[in-house]
This record gives sequence, structure tokens and C-alpha cells, in this order.
Amino acid sequence: MTDLRAFAETSRAWPFEEARRLVKRYEKAPPEKGHVLFETGYGPSGLPHIGTFGEVARTTMIRRAFELLSDIPTRLLCFSDDMDGMRKVPDNVPNPEMLREHLQRPLTSVPDPFGEFESFGHHNNAMLRRFLDTFGFDYEFASATEYYKSGKLDEILLRCAERYDAIMAIMLPSLGEERRRTYSCFLPIHPETGRVLYVPLKHVDAKEGTITFDDEVGREWTLPVTGGQVKLQWKPDFGARWAALGVDFEMYGKDHQSNTPIYDGICRALGVRPPEHYVYELFLDGEGQKISKSKGNGISIDEWLLYAPTESLAYFMFQKPRTAKRLHFDVIPRAVDEYHQQLAAYPRQDEAQRLANPVWHIHEGNPPESTLIVPFSMLLNLASVASAEKKETLWGFIRRYAPGASPETHPALDEAAGHAVRYYQDFVKPAKTYRAADAKEKAALSDLAARLDAWEGGADAEALQTLCYDIGKAHEFEPLRDWFRALYEVLLGASEGPRFGGFIALYGVAETAALIREALSGAFLTKP
Repeated sequence: MTDLRAFAETSRAWPFEEARRLVKRYEKAPPEKGHVLFETGYGPSGLPHIGTFGEVARTTMIRRAFELLSDIPTRLLCFSDDMDGMRKVPDNVPNPEMLREHLQRPLTSVPDPFGEFESFGHHNNAMLRRFLDTFGFDYEFASATEYYKSGKLDEILLRCAERYDAIMAIMLPSLGEERRRTYSCFLPIHPETGRVLYVPLKHVDAKEGTITFDDEVGREWTLPVTGGQVKLQWKPDFGARWAALGVDFEMYGKDHQSNTPIYDGICRALGVRPPEHYVYELFLDGEGQKISKSKGNGISIDEWLLYAPTESLAYFMFQKPRTAKRLHFDVIPRAVDEYHQQLAAYPRQDEAQRLANPVWHIHEGNPPESTLIVPFSMLLNLASVASAEKKETLWGFIRRYAPGASPETHPALDEAAGHAVRYYQDFVKPAKTYRAADAKEKAALSDLAARLDAWEGGADAEALQTLCYDIGKAHEFEPLRDWFRALYEVLLGASEGPRFGGFIALYGVAETAALIREALSGAFLTKP
């Protein structure tokens, strides 16, 4: 551990860079609470999206890096802001008319449109927890409703009343002139309607710990700030929660970045040092728009898992968190293959290289052996050529390519074969577009078919790849990638594909020669 710690102290992997900032935070004295608290926040206004998973996965990576660098115990708290009022009805839920009747009520007071849980907030919390549990995250779940109503936040709420003017002095300069006239950091929850009210306050009594306000019809009310009868506006809530819980680290998206001085300022106004934070770039859908829980654009957690394992998703999240990423279905195959490439490289690496390898962070320092001996992209092309309806079709080719392989000995390959068939049926098959070869391409393809007829080198992927290169050069393709693009477009109906030598080895030498001749006959051009 000591030797590994020495490498961690200089590793350039971003989780270690962030963890070292946390180590420095307590280099003079350990935290009084006895542990370092990592937090992630979740707004359950809609179904959890994949970005929520990304926050927990990335925070966990930093947490594990910190644990290698420090002996201070750690905790991870996943906090749900489920006491927020439902401000609009999500686009992707059933019974939207029923939900409209409960606008502005706390999410844990809104009926579940799915009819499965006691509230919409409970439903969305359960969806989040289900996935986090499936992935095996080590976390504690916290509900804002439970924290407010049980009194866990009472002390900090009373302090907010005491330091109300200081909080307002931080908030008001960030608001427009009209909103400044009615803004308060406290939002009362109407005792009769149960709705979260955005109303100006007439009085804040710090000594009594109460607020006084008029509701929408002009009736005056006085409520205690404690016991869940009042909640904080979201920006003050951010900083106040850090102060209440003693949060040491929290990451959030770039859309929060401009609010960081406000969050930090409120935390300091309440007498607590703000946490370290890490700002990541946003995820974009296929059209380049920010993904949204309420819109349901982008990929959901469950959708990714239809086509790839969770580890590939964690790999996707590890890559360059401060670079915006398209989170669309077409990123999945590459994520699967790159994950397994890193997994295969791990045993050959030294300690320093291993700490920089994403799989160390994905598997908390103990990555498994990769059994994906055929790349996912290759399986996709095999499924395409074979028009596979089930993974057993692919295993017929795989067993010939690797006689000792089976679903039992290569479980990752078996899983990938199933995912590849499903991905092919849903995305590749509808988008396949074959084209005819031009005269130059026809000559090269005929040459390749003839050489494959005479091939005696067996299923040697590298030798077959060299053969493809030689033919492309002999027929003067410049650049050479135009030759390989022709192979993909004429034979596979796709604009790109795997190393073609590997594909020939997997699909079969004679079978590939027959495939070429079928394509040159024009048979594929009539396929739907």
C-alpha cells in the first residue's frame, strides 16, 4: 500500500489530482467529525438520467483515490432534493393531467403517476437507488423531506434565520430587480394547500425562529423555520446543506459553475468552510442539446444496459470529465471496446501505469480479466452479415475462430454477443445502406476474393489484414482508408467497421470470398 501510495501522490489521473486537494484540506488536522464526507445531489423532478449515475461514479472514483492517499475514513451521501416543489410536469411520465393538479407541491407529496410508490419523489428516488445498488456503489441515501421533517436540519435553519441579512446580501446582487423585491431564502409550505410558496416575507424573527408572510389570497401566517414547515430556496439550500452536514467534496455540472461563489458564500456565512468542488462538462444528446430529466432526451440508464455492461458506462464517465460529451447510442460500441482494451492492457502495466488506467478506478484497484476475445465492433459486423436474430448465431462463428471459447469460459464475450445482436437489430439494421462498387473497387474486390480462394494461412487475423493492405496498395488507393471504406460500404452497408483482417478470420475466409461475390453481383442493393 505504501509503495502504491507513492505512485498515487504523483499520478496525473484526474481522480488522484482531485483527491490530493482533499488530502491537503486536512494536512494540518483531521476533520472533527472523524471522516471525509463526499456528497452528490439529485433533483428528482423527473426520472433519473445517466448524468446522475455519472456524478456518483466519478465521485466514487475520487473517493477511492483519496482512500489510497489517506487513512481518514470516508462516507458518500447521495442527497435527494425531494422536498422541492414540482414546477412542471415531465414529458416522459404517464397520467400527466393528474400531476398538473399537484404543481408546486413537494415531490414527496405528489402522487406517483406510475402507481407504484407513495409519491412521485419516492418513485424517482427508488429508481436511482435501484441502479446504484445494482452497480454496487457504497453510499448512503438521504432524503431532503426526511432531513427537514425529522429536525436534522433544524440547527442550520435557525442559524439561517439568525444570519438572514447576511444570506440575503449574498443572494440579492445575483437577482434581477423585480425578483429582488419579493425574494426570500425561505420558502414556506402552505399549511392548508401543501404547496411551496414563493412569496415575500413580512418578518423573520431570529429569536423565535419563525417567518411571517401573506399567502396568495392575502391571509397572514407565521410558521417556524424548523420541522419541515419551511424549506430553503435551492441556491441557499446548496450552501446550507454543506454547512449542516460538513460536506468536504461535491461535484456538479457546468450549469452550476456561476453559482459556486453563492454556494460557498452562504456556507461561510453560516460559519463553515465550503467543500472542495469539481465542475464537469455537460452531457449532450444526439442533436447536441443538454440532456434533461424532464425532457427524457439522451440515453437512460436502462437503455444503456440493453446494449452494454455497466462497466462500459463507467469507462465512458471516466474519460475527460471536463470535456462535453455526446451521450447517444452511437457512443456505446466504442466505449465497450475501449474498456476491454484497457482491461487487457492492465496485467502488462507497471504500478504507475495501472493507477492511470481507467479500469483501476472503475474496479477500485481490482479489475477482472477480460474475456472479450472478439471486439464488440466486430461482433456487430458479424451480426450484420449473418442477419443474426440471436446470439447463438454468433457463437457458431466464434467457436470456429476460437475453438476453446464458450459462454462459460468467456462470459463477457457471451454477454457482448447478446448485446451486439440487440444493438444490430435496433440501430445497425435500420441504418444499413449498401452501395455499388465503382470500377476500381470492383477490380480490387475481385482480386481480394481470388486471393482468399487461394489462401492457406488459416484464420490469422494479422496476416489477413496485411493481405487487405497489400491489395489496397496494389490497386493504388490513396489514401488507403478509401479502400477500407469501400469494403465497409459495399460489403457491410456501413461507413466504418473493424479491422477487416480480423473480420475475415472471424467470419471465415471462404465465407468472405462468397460475400464479396454476392455484393459484386448487386444482390445487396435490392435488400430492404
